[in-house]
Amino acid sequence: MASIIKRKKNYSVVYNYVDENGETKQKWETWHTHKEALKRKAEIENQQHTGTFLPPSNQTITEFLYDFVSLYGEKKWGVSMYDSQTALIANYINPIIGDMEVQAVTPRAVDGYIQTLQKTKSVSTKTRKAVTTYVSDKTIEKIIKLLRCAFKQAVRWEIIARNPFDNVILPKTEYAKRDIWTADMIRLALDKCTDSKLYVAMNLSFACSLRMGEILGLTWENVHISDEDIAADNAYVYIDKELTRASKRAIETLGEKDIYYIFTPLMPNTSTRIVLKKPKTDSSIRKVWLPKTLAYILREWKKSQDELKGFLGDEYQDFDLVVALPNGRPCEDRIILKEFAKLREDAGLPKVVFHSLRHSSTTYKLKLNHGDLKATQGDTGHAEIDMITGIYAHILDEDRKVNAQKFETAFYAKPDLRNVRPPEEPAKSEPATLDLESLVEQLQKSPELASALAALIAAQAPAK
Repeated sequence: MASIIKRKKNYSVVYNYVDENGETKQKWETWHTHKEALKRKAEIENQQHTGTFLPPSNQTITEFLYDFVSLYGEKKWGVSMYDSQTALIANYINPIIGDMEVQAVTPRAVDGYIQTLQKTKSVSTKTRKAVTTYVSDKTIEKIIKLLRCAFKQAVRWEIIARNPFDNVILPKTEYAKRDIWTADMIRLALDKCTDSKLYVAMNLSFACSLRMGEILGLTWENVHISDEDIAADNAYVYIDKELTRASKRAIETLGEKDIYYIFTPLMPNTSTRIVLKKPKTDSSIRKVWLPKTLAYILREWKKSQDELKGFLGDEYQDFDLVVALPNGRPCEDRIILKEFAKLREDAGLPKVVFHSLRHSSTTYKLKLNHGDLKATQGDTGHAEIDMITGIYAHILDEDRKVNAQKFETAFYAKPDLRNVRPPEEPAKSEPATLDLESLVEQLQKSPELASALAALIAAQAPAK
């Protein structure tokens, strides 16, 4: 049973409980009004009666998240996810609410935390410079998603009764219309491109809708460009891995789960490693068909790569990578991005990032296939169709605009709507009916016709 003790300005709810070690302890909770204290007293007594009472815990969010990463994250996450999630915890969670007790987090406290995040400056690291001055709405969405998952485990572990991060009202993330190059701009850029690696990478990004990591992780064993494949329009690439850089800590913590290969670093003291790994989602593992021209481009690139391999001999480190450095080692995205920026300046084209080629690809395909979302999703590897409809809604709207124009021509262009009728079906030929009287008359006039008809019937009659 709980009791209420009046103090000078507040009211205390006092009750006994058994902690996780089986020891009986006493807890004092302070409330500003007698009404609040009565409500809390009734809640405690009801929970103790129904067996749903959770013992008080002084565990802080920092302490809890350490357990969460150890017990949940290390089982569920890959190296890239591990690095990104632990970075969010270190940069935006622990410094702001890390000292707060887990059981003290309420939906109201969550709303206040989101407001604080919106006024928090973005953190830059050695490898990544902050893009925005303050934490973006997109990053806030990722932080809350992480905490919702973490506190779901807190409920499961019976630390808290309800998840305060459920039903959170997030800042509305606006998907701005992306600046992209048109097909003509991309053609001009390819004409101006003198770097072979960049040329191949741009073609793969635009024609196949590949991500940067997928391009750099593509191996020749997954490129099918034989004469037979090309002749049958069956040339394709199979995407089942990606190239990325992961922290040495993540690799050591998680082991080599979902990692196919770890490249030996040029300098052994670095804290990161380049790895070939499984894509983040199963939908990213896919087969993408190649236009004939791109298939021939890849064949020429393979031929030149083999010639270089033969020239360098043992100096060439063969990892079977399609886009590789001249010595065969993996080509990191920063190298492609630097060359792309130079090409963009030299060609005098609008300032876009390399990833925009993938958006150009998606846009171009949606226009070619008149908004076939499923076919486009198959190429892009998006996990959900909603990701396409949200980002490329303006392209789909263009088709809907055409629909309105067709409707106008077909329907409203009629001068008098009262005279509008469904389009007439083409006349169908009626099956011939047998006129017996006419047939008998014809047979009487032509004995030869009667003899021919009798012979025909006899020939078709089944033999007995």
